[in-house]
Formats: sequence, structure tokens, C-alpha cells
Amino acid sequence: MAHLTARRRNGALMPASALFGMALILFGLCQGPPEQILSGLRTIVTMEDVLITDYIAVAGLGAAFVNAGLVTLISVAILWLLDDTPNGATMVTIGLMSGFALFGKNIANIWPILGGTALYALVQKEALSRHVNVALRTTALSPVVSFMAVRFHPWLGVAAGLLVGFVMPPVAEHAHRVQNGMNLYSLGFSCGLVAMMLVPAFKAFGLEPQSAHHWSTGNNRTLGLALAVLCLGFIGLGLIREPGRALKKYWALLRTSGRAPSDYIRTFTPGPVLVNMGVDGLIATGYIVFTGGDLNGATIGAIFTIIGFSGYGKHAFNILPVMGGVLLGSLANHVDPNSSSLQLAGLFGTTLAPFAGVFGWPFGVLAGLLHSSVVLQAGLPLEGMNLYNNGFSGGLVAIVLYPILTSLVKRRRPVLMEEDLFAMFDEDAPQSPDELPGRERQPGADGRTDDKTRQGPALCRGGFFLRFRDWPVIISLYNGQHI
Repeated sequence: MAHLTARRRNGALMPASALFGMALILFGLCQGPPEQILSGLRTIVTMEDVLITDYIAVAGLGAAFVNAGLVTLISVAILWLLDDTPNGATMVTIGLMSGFALFGKNIANIWPILGGTALYALVQKEALSRHVNVALRTTALSPVVSFMAVRFHPWLGVAAGLLVGFVMPPVAEHAHRVQNGMNLYSLGFSCGLVAMMLVPAFKAFGLEPQSAHHWSTGNNRTLGLALAVLCLGFIGLGLIREPGRALKKYWALLRTSGRAPSDYIRTFTPGPVLVNMGVDGLIATGYIVFTGGDLNGATIGAIFTIIGFSGYGKHAFNILPVMGGVLLGSLANHVDPNSSSLQLAGLFGTTLAPFAGVFGWPFGVLAGLLHSSVVLQAGLPLEGMNLYNNGFSGGLVAIVLYPILTSLVKRRRPVLMEEDLFAMFDEDAPQSPDELPGRERQPGADGRTDDKTRQGPALCRGGFFLRFRDWPVIISLYNGQHI
């Protein structure tokens, strides 16, 4: 009964996602004549699709958004046909598929990877519904399919995609745990590990994959207006659904840490989640506009990703410190803040938002600062084959930074990751905000960690504002003292 009640509670997510996909198609159809859009779609499916291939740059606005809408509808249809449990993870998957369908995923190159995961489920004698979210997110390695298909032969692309889809579920499960919920794009790290195996193998056999740089400019007014309408629409819809209560619940959402798995769809009613989606989308759009960046396929893909994760861990209080850290890093490392890599890092770097939520905003800034440097180098060996490059970099930062902060700031040590990756996709029972992860162990009188937990050191539970009494801890950490 609880399962059915939750399914009814979240049942509008699939139709709403389908409407979003249709809206993307309609927007694309308004950007040019049908023959131009069809020609653009043909260009998209015959590209190698390695990072950064902005479909607006290579095929035009119309074809790019029609492709994004079609990929979104395909994803919704697959999730619906396999009876996926609608929750925050579903919202993330839709955001990733629609966003990256503007620069790397298309209606052709996602299928072999999906088939590979289906084959894995068959061999393991498990329901494909258990793996469908991982399968869709694994299409981050779609450039592997396109590279082999375009450069050599379509069937080699199919074979490569089947291999990738087959091996990713066990890799994703293991890599998810070692990141301790501190890197929201955990599949990006998993895909990066697989790409680290594939690219050297390609080169050993004489294949030479190379990253690309197709980057469109000059569309800020059109796309900025469209994003503003979309985000303000989310906020308005959220306020209308729960007048007088949405903002109060949104404030409660802001007090969460964002550490995975933080399923806001299960924890909060639709009103505050919609408000969060709109606010986060406006913040991300504003970051690009006010830093003099470009709104194009790649950056809008990042904005759609942030909107998707607004139902699963991201909110204003934990993404702003990370964005600030990336911006600070771009000023300090002698790289133009408007470079394409750092524009994307400023948005995708919010994968490390849990550091601001769990440890406090200075550590969110620190995570963003580290990410701004690591992301410029971490993707070089991958030659653009992993679309979730920032997720790979975020995983590296999380794996190193998390144990350091855990060791040096013991009184704010988060609990270790215990949640099963695939179980999270199936969870749909409502939960209270107190059940979300990110609570920290309080050292007992003897210095050992007891079983009592408390929220992070902040005026807000998520750790955005530090209490006065916590500053000695921060100062001692920066001075190299062990607590």
C-alpha cells in the first residue's frame, strides 16, 4: 500500500517530463524550417560527438533542441515501459538525458549502451528495471559509440556500446560507495574509469581519438529569455500548487546537506521542489550571464543537469559556495574564466555541493577551488570520450578531500556511505527531512564517536552559515593543527 501511495504521489513526474520533452521539440521547430532541422539532425548523428561538440554550433538551434526533445521522450518512454519508480533519481536521469542531448547524446548513439546493460541484466537474471537508470546515465560514454561507428564501421560502434553498457553496472556500484555521497555525479566518475581503460586500448591498436571544441556563441538573448521563462514558470507553479506553504518548505529544503542520496521528491511535496528547480536554474543561468559566458548547447546542458539535481541534492545554499570556489580558482590559475572548460566547471562543479552542505560553506569554496584545477587536467587522458568529465574530476576531488576533512575535523565527521546504488533507484516511500543523509557524528566525552548525531555546524542545517564557535576549528585546520 505504501508503494502504491508513493507511486500516486510522484505519478505526475513522468507526464511532466514528457511535456518537457515536447516543449523542447516545439522550441526547436520554431528555430528554423523543417528541411534545415532534418539536415541538422543528420549532421548530429554522423558526428563523433566527443567533448566538446555543441550541437547548436554544428547543427543549429532547431536541430539541437529537437534532438534533445526526442532523447527526452525516448528516456521517459523507456522508464515508463520498465515501470521505473518515480523519485528524485528519475528526475536526475531526465535532466541528464535532456541536457547532454544538446552536446553529445543523440537519437542514434545511446541505443547500443542501453542494449549492453539489458544484456547484463539478462545474464544476471535480474529485472532490467533495476538497471534502467544506470543504463541511461551510462550513455555518458556515447562518444565511444559514435567514434567507432563514424571513424571505422557502424557495427564496431554497436559492439563498443554493448561492451560499455555490459560492464558499467558493477563498476558503478563499487565506485558509488567509495565517493561517500560527496560527488553527486557518481556515474561520471565510474564512466571516467571505464574511459581510462578504453582510450589507451584504442591508442594501442592504432586508433587516435581526439577531443573536439565546437562552441557556439551569440545566442545569449534568445536562450537566456527561454531559460528565464522556464525557471520562473517552475517557481510560479510551485507557489501555485502550495500557496503559503511552498516557501516555508523550501526553507526546510535549504537546510539539508545535499549529500547523496538526498531524494527531495520523496522528502518534500512538489511545491518546494519546483521552487528549488526554478531558483537553481536562475542561479546557473545568472552565473553564465554575469561572468560573460555563453549560453549554448553545452552550458544549457549543464543548467538542465542542475535543474534535474534540484530534486536530488542541490539547492542555492550548497551550490553557490562551489561556484564561488571555481570562479576564485579561475582567477588564480591564470586561465580565462570565460574559457569553455571553466564555464562548464562553474556549473558542473556543483557536483561537489555536499561539501558545502555537510562541512560548511568554506569547504564548498575549497572543493570548487580544487575542482577548477583538477578538471582542466583530469579529462585529458580521456580524449573527450566521457561526457561527464566534471563528474570524473569531482569523484577524484571527493575521494581525496573527504577523508582529509573527516580526519582533521572529527567533530563534524559525516557517516560513511552504506546505501546500495540500485536500491536508491527503487525507493519511493515518503521520508522526513531528518532521515536525509549528511548528519554528523558527535564525539563523546571520551573522544570516541557515539551513536548520537547532529546536523552540520551551521545556522542552516546544511552548513551554509558557520556558527561563531566553529571558526576556531576552521582556523586551526588552515594552520595545519589536528583537532
